[in-house]
Amino acid sequence: MPWILLTVAGLLEVVWAFSLKQSEGFSRPWPSLVTVVAMAGSFWLLALAMRALPLGTAYMVWTGIGAVGAFVVGVLVLGEPATAMRLGAALLIVAGIGLMKLAA
Repeated sequence: MPWILLTVAGLLEVVWAFSLKQSEGFSRPWPSLVTVVAMAGSFWLLALAMRALPLGTAYMVWTGIGAVGAFVVGVLVLGEPATAMRLGAALLIVAGIGLMKLAA
């Protein structure tokens, strides 16, 4: 169960990162509201997952899901460049998440 909570927390991090971009500096109310709600949910689920998972593992997986997820959304939805170096960096993050999960 902690891994499910952590995964959902990481996905909510992607949601709040995207909605933060859409809020245009908190100048648009609906994306701003989505940002705040998704942030609260993400932190809450991370806290619940940390009851059973080590700090370093939970935090690395959470931020990794958020970082790679935001990168994917940026490329697929916002048309950001998917250069070889950026793809390689995302792959390294995914590999690190996998190794951290194995270590836990």
